[in-house]
Amino acid sequence: MSRLLVALLLFTALPATAQEIHLPVAVHRLANGLNVVTLEEHAAPVAVVQIWYHVGSKDEVAGRTGLAHLLEHNMFNGTAAHGPGIFSRLVAKAGGDDNAFTSFDYTAYYEKFAADRLTLGLELEADRMRNILLTETEFDRERQVVKEERRMRTEDNPESALVEQVRAAAFVAHPYGRPVIGWMEDLDRLTVDDLRDFYERYYRPDNATLVVVGDFDTAALLPEVERTFGRIHAPPSPPRRTAGEPPQRGERRVTLRRPAKLPFLYAAYHTPTFDHPDGPALEVAAQVLAGGKSARLTRELVERRRLCLYAGAGYNGDAEDPSLFTLYAGLQPGHTPAEAERALEHEVTRLATEPIGATELAKAKTQMEADFVFAQDSPFYLAMTLGRLYTTGRTKADLEGYLPRIRAVTAADVQRVVATYLRPEGRTLGVLIPETDKAPATVGQGEGVER
Repeated sequence: MSRLLVALLLFTALPATAQEIHLPVAVHRLANGLNVVTLEEHAAPVAVVQIWYHVGSKDEVAGRTGLAHLLEHNMFNGTAAHGPGIFSRLVAKAGGDDNAFTSFDYTAYYEKFAADRLTLGLELEADRMRNILLTETEFDRERQVVKEERRMRTEDNPESALVEQVRAAAFVAHPYGRPVIGWMEDLDRLTVDDLRDFYERYYRPDNATLVVVGDFDTAALLPEVERTFGRIHAPPSPPRRTAGEPPQRGERRVTLRRPAKLPFLYAAYHTPTFDHPDGPALEVAAQVLAGGKSARLTRELVERRRLCLYAGAGYNGDAEDPSLFTLYAGLQPGHTPAEAERALEHEVTRLATEPIGATELAKAKTQMEADFVFAQDSPFYLAMTLGRLYTTGRTKADLEGYLPRIRAVTAADVQRVVATYLRPEGRTLGVLIPETDKAPATVGQGEGVER
């Protein structure tokens, strides 16, 4: 039986009050400012340790892009207590797994362990919060790694290169227009002193959130957190830089000519975050357009008209600042970008002017509920969600309020937000035009960069 069918049966059989999500999240704050978020989950003897720093690529300044991600790489190069390469070796020896990622709004590091080993994660993360070794040799080596990563993920991938160019055109003032991985020219000019200053400015306990989810006792864990992190003393973090984006008054277009197999379109519209009153309706709109094989874009553009090889939509509602609602399409051979543009416009117009049928709306919301409920089975996903929320000024109430807000969305709400935000004059449209038949392999279009 499919997970969706199980969810359909679940939501049909249970009263609404039994379907709510209530999580026993505990929040503590150490004297040095570290925010500690814990959630006991005793279904399996595992634990996840994550440390989230409230710093991402949007905190960089022009000419110094890529610092947040480059620092993430250098965080694995050792401290005086644990030399280069020792961190991951100790985690692996304990049977654990570790990694990190950088996004626009934050940088996060994580370890997954058997529950009786989680103290190791606390000790290692506390050590590198203020004690990493930043040498010229390691800095240069990691910079070359990041530059190669940029070549593979963006410069040699035409679709990703177009996405990057569209974001740069969509944001004329806000740093969301800069790539998380950084511009190649900026990576070349960065110095180890730039990295050291960035580390000293942002890697502090009062700019961090520790998230622990899994099979442990919070009362026993907190003294360990105090022992490992409580002894870290640093001056208060300086105020974060803030930025806004002026309203877009007319359509912007980007044309990219690259070696590629087929044309590709990517459209972006400015939208508010999910905690805005219009956020839930925008999320439902994205689900109606692209939530699975039976969603409108796949059904109409891929299957019925055979215009596109794939088509989709996304709403970046969990960003800290207002971000983008996006549409994209990869064309079938023999079709033109103009055809795909008209087809995408038609689907947006139809969603803005024709009420969604009750069955289609219910299906979209049920799919979203199913995905949300099943995700609660994963301690790692729960830790990720809590980390994002508490790092960006939100709380567990936002998580627990997700389902009620989605359920309250009406067909009229979806029409209204699509008509309000997905307007031609607020669109930035990118078109990839192939120059040859040779093309690199396609990679994902995620906004974060993982180590």
